[in-house]
Formats: sequence, structure tokens, C-alpha cells
Amino acid sequence: MQIAQELAGYSLGGADLLRRAMGKKIKSEMEAQRKTFIDGAVARGVGDAKAEQIFEQVAKFAGYGFNKSHAAAYALIAVQTAYLKANHPVEFMAASMTYDLGNTDKLNQFRQELSRLKIALLSPDVNRSDADFRVEQRDDGQGDGQGDGRPAIRYALAAVKNVGAAAMTALTAEREAGGPFSDLGDFAKRLDARQVNKRQIERLACAGAFDSLEPNRRQVCEGAEHLMRHANLAADERDSSQASLFSDDSSLPTARVALPEVPDWPAMDRLRHEFEAIGFYLSAHPLESYGRTLARLGVVGCEELPQAMARAPGRKKMAGIVIGKREITTRQGKRLAFVQFSDMSGVYEVSIFAEVLGRVRELLETGRPLLLNVDARQDGADLRLNAQDISALDETVASASSGLRLYLNQAEPLVQLQSLPARAKEGSGTGRSGGGGAARGRVALVLAAGEGDEVELELPGAYRLSAEMRRAIKAIPGMTVEDC
Repeated sequence: MQIAQELAGYSLGGADLLRRAMGKKIKSEMEAQRKTFIDGAVARGVGDAKAEQIFEQVAKFAGYGFNKSHAAAYALIAVQTAYLKANHPVEFMAASMTYDLGNTDKLNQFRQELSRLKIALLSPDVNRSDADFRVEQRDDGQGDGQGDGRPAIRYALAAVKNVGAAAMTALTAEREAGGPFSDLGDFAKRLDARQVNKRQIERLACAGAFDSLEPNRRQVCEGAEHLMRHANLAADERDSSQASLFSDDSSLPTARVALPEVPDWPAMDRLRHEFEAIGFYLSAHPLESYGRTLARLGVVGCEELPQAMARAPGRKKMAGIVIGKREITTRQGKRLAFVQFSDMSGVYEVSIFAEVLGRVRELLETGRPLLLNVDARQDGADLRLNAQDISALDETVASASSGLRLYLNQAEPLVQLQSLPARAKEGSGTGRSGGGGAARGRVALVLAAGEGDEVELELPGAYRLSAEMRRAIKAIPGMTVEDC
């Protein structure tokens, strides 16, 4: 463009037309530009032959120069980013995630890469997170129980769905100015009600951002309106200048926020709400509780599938939580579904053709754990998965698992747990004895004993742990369930 301007008298707009003709290799336009270029150069004292020669060089550049210049620029960026990732992986990944802050699919891909790099991704926290992703040095072990000195990435508050970057920036600015929030009352007192609303508090609660202040996520979520009421009252007091002239707002007593007295969500519901707020499972995955049984069944994770297919092509067993579904009608008038699943190693998609779809459609509910038999075929660099059979994972686990291990750190779940065998026997014949297809298994209680120690107590006898019984146990709040 500069050659055309200086040598042939092109305007900036005219030079851009020449650039576009060169870049798109429009031959007719280049021929029209040839006359304009040569006439302009001759008018500025350049000989016809020299002007023709220069234009030919410019035209030749159009054949390879654009590709070469772009390749050089991209190569430079590739080398720079490769250096940063190799030498400063935590900082590089935090910056990359901040760049794609609003793209949940990309953030999930980064999360999988962090898992491969063995870099921890910590849950959002109103007392630790910034609006953007940031590096956190875990050298004290506080909050995460992992004081190993290795840096981790703290999840960005603004990356929680539907909370907004401006509101989260204001929230973190208040924390930096006034210090960490001591409790929910202090948070409500200092909250700018013009920046943060009830819906945003609910999203933050579901994502686990208040866990350090109140671990009962359901209580905070359902108490969001109470928090906003306290925030508005505190704002009114500040605006009306009722505080002493010789004291600042921080000296005012913090009123206790009366949250609803409700038990926390069961583990599966807790993770479901977290998925809705973040876009993927972060603190844990619903399939973790099935881990040992899945290994016995020979289930392959989506990350391991390429290697498994290389070793032994053919049909594979997979497990996953339904996270999305799309149905279409083919030209032949048949229904075809594309279903997205999440397992502990990543996200994958399975095609379900009409013959199978008709049998399993009622199982394809969002959040439901399923067991799949799939045929995989290589399509370029991708593996295409076609479902041959799908079943409810709970039903299969009920007949394959040898028992349950129940992790408790409080006494409340024991009351509900005590009544389950009798209730199950009365309702469905799945108590300690009787009919049904469930396998008999042991049940063990694992109790927290302080300072990281645990005590395991096995209940006497064997229980018929049907799918219904397992779902009832997993629905008890305050308890983590693991298949044995």
C-alpha cells in the first residue's frame, strides 16, 4: 500500500483496493489496477519500463507474499506462546482462560488441559477469587487442604454464568479495600446493591463462591433475598448518614443474616446446580462415586478411548452424565439424536440412530448417569461414536457393586440413613432380604476423626442395594457415597 501511495500517487482508499485485489487474486481487477499504477508512476517521473517492472514485482508478491508474511507472524506467536506454556504454564493458562472468560466450551477444554498438566483449578471464592482467573500460591494449605507449595489457578468470579464482569470487579474492589468478608452478614453490609442482585448471589452460591463463609449452598441460594434486604438496609443507613460523624461505616455492628433453616442439597443435586452455574463439573464429578464399579465393568473414559481403540478396535463401554441433546429428522424421515455426555476425563458426543433412540429416549434426561455401548470409527482426526445400547447406570451398578462406602463428617445424615432399609422393604421389597435383582452388598460408614484421620465402621449383615435404595441413600444431604 505504501509503494502504491508513494510511487503511483494512490490515495489510501485506492491503495486498499489494490491490496484487496492482490490478496484475493482477482485477475481482472489486477489488470485494471495495472494501468492505474503505471499511469500514476509515469506521472511522477518513473519510466514506463521501470513502472511495468515494479508492478510485475508487486503482482508476483500477491502470489506468495501474503501467505509468507502471515506464516512468519503466526510462527513468531507460536514460538512465543510455546515458550510461555513450557516455562510459565500456570500463568499462561490463567491468562488464556481470562481471554476466553465468557466461552464455557473453551474453559472446559482448558480445564481438561490443566488436569493433564496436573495444575489444580480451584473453585470460585468471594474471599480469594478476582474477577479474572489468577494464579494462587497454595503454601499455607488454608481453604483447600493442599498446602503443597505448588501454584494453582483460582476460578474467576466473572466466569460464573450470568453474574457480569462489572459487578464482580466491584465486589473484588470492595474486598481489596476493606479486607476479606468475615461472614455473610459482613458481605451483605458491604455489598453494593446497585451492582449485585439476587440472581447473581444465587449463581455465586450454586458455584460454591460462598463455601468459605457458609458451606450450605442451598441455604445461601435460598437466602439470597435476605442478603439483598440486608444490603439495601445497609445502603439506606449509609445514605441517610445515621452513623456518627466521627466514625466510618466499618465501625457499625454487623447484623446477623437470618438464612432459611434448610439442609444442604444432596451431593448429586449440589453438583447439578454447580454445573448450571459454571457450565461444567468443577469441584467433583457425579461419576466419581461409581469409580470402582466402572473399572470392574471395563468402562473406558473419553480421554482414554483413542488408545483403547488402537489396542483393540471394536465396541466399547462408556459412562456419562447427559449434559445436552439435539434431535433432527433425516431426509428419510427418521429421527437422529446427538447427545453430549460428560465423564471424569472430559466431554464427548454420541450419535443415536432411530432404532436405538426409540428404545432409550426416556433415559436421555439432563443430569442422568448412563451406561453406553458404542461403536467408534475414525473420521480424520476425530472418533465418531454411535450408540448401540444405553441403560441407566444405577440399574447396572446395583447388580455389579459389592457395597457402599458412606463418608460422613456430621451426625445428621444418620437419622435418615437409619430408616432407609425399613422404608425400602415396605415400598419396593429391596430391604436386607427379599426378592429383586439387586446384588447383596456391605455398607460401611467412614467417619471423620479430626486432623485428617478417618474411622471406618462396617454395618453388620448384607443389604440388597437396589437402584432405588442407592438413589435414596445418595439423596441424603451431608454425606458422600462411593461404590465399593
